[in-house]
Amino acid sequence: MYRNEQFNRWRRHPWHGLHARADGAPEDIVQVYIEMLPTDVVKYELDKGSGFLTVDRPQRTTSSPPALYGFIPRTYCAEEVANLCPDADEADGDPLDICVYSERLINRADIVLNARVVGGIQMIDDGEADDKIIAILDGDNIWGGARDIADLPDIKVERLQHYFSTYKMQPGKNINIKVDHVYGRDEALKVIAASEKDYHNHYGHLLQQKTE
Repeated sequence: MYRNEQFNRWRRHPWHGLHARADGAPEDIVQVYIEMLPTDVVKYELDKGSGFLTVDRPQRTTSSPPALYGFIPRTYCAEEVANLCPDADEADGDPLDICVYSERLINRADIVLNARVVGGIQMIDDGEADDKIIAILDGDNIWGGARDIADLPDIKVERLQHYFSTYKMQPGKNINIKVDHVYGRDEALKVIAASEKDYHNHYGHLLQQKTE
């Protein structure tokens, strides 16, 4: 099951209280906290202070994410992630986003699942690196054999690119979003490692407090 240092009768914080990987998992299998579903037309986001899933905003358009959408616990996008994106001025200062494809319908968010990393999209949003890792639900009966981005139909990635390039659109307002660079498993693992290092650099003191 999911990694816990000890029994805790209180709900764990999805960002700080969970781990990026379950015990003994290979490096390409990560734990994911799901914030949004493909059916959602409201933008849900984790409140970083309380750990509760909150309504960020109703979407202005009919666009909805084409995959399960969430983040990898104990990751953070700061200096190390920005260093992997030369065209960005900085990173977005959030946990690392991840999109997970599942053949079977998952109809609720605020859950944790295991997913196999196959690639990612280097998104630059108003000068900020905001990578989107692409993964497959671990054990999925249709997509479970995928090991790299090339194992997925092109349309899977194209739909993600379209969603992230348009989901902030507003009439009369220009947006500056780039989603041109798609990368495979090896580069995705480097981005995850960089985000884990950023988390340790910025929030490692929280983990030290827990062990003292």
